Amino acid sequence: MAQATMMSAAASQVLAELAALEDPKARAVNEKHGDDHGVNLGKLRAMAKRLKTQQELARELWATGDTPARLVALLICRPKDFGRDELDAMMREARIPKVNEWLVNYVVKKSPHAQELRVAWFTDPDASVASAGWALTSERVVKKPQGLDLAELLDIIEAQMKEAPDRLQWAMNFCLAQIGIEHAEHRARALDIGERLEVLKDYPTPPNCTSPFAPSWINEMVRRNNEK
Repeated sequence: MAQATMMSAAASQVLAELAALEDPKARAVNEKHGDDHGVNLGKLRAMAKRLKTQQELARELWATGDTPARLVALLICRPKDFGRDELDAMMREARIPKVNEWLVNYVVKKSPHAQELRVAWFTDPDASVASAGWALTSERVVKKPQGLDLAELLDIIEAQMKEAPDRLQWAMNFCLAQIGIEHAEHRARALDIGERLEVLKDYPTPPNCTSPFAPSWINEMVRRNNEK
């Protein structure tokens, strides 16, 4: 009982600190990306670094439903301590883009359940969950393509990416680009699909940054890799 009281006090303190960090300018920037909070992410990361790894505190912060608290939770948790069903439930609650992104990149990718969840999420009817499945698939495309049917992935992208919801479309486009960049035998088809579908072709891109339009992205990364 004493430990539970201590943990609750710790969670309350974190929430109070996060509330004190609320900044209207940060909120305006975050809301442009679909995030519903006003905490500077650099300051949030500094807080998480100070807290270090605390799995039970992470679970308690996640349970609050508060976006900054959940982001801190994802930084201080032990990814391998979450069960498969626990991660699935967390993903279905992760409606905020940054929470979804960090959950995939900082937790699920480090989990022993990553491959099982990749397969389960890949065709999920919830576009947000499916986007996580595609993000995990892109990771496999780059780091461990053995066992993946890249031609089949291109078939699915060709058939579905154009009409996919925004977050899922972005994840599929990322996978298309990675196939084209990493696998020369599929590059011509990846470029052709990108050119015909024109997904993100007109996406506003700052000077000196690479466009997310797959053909531009593929060609630029291949050029850089050839110069190494």
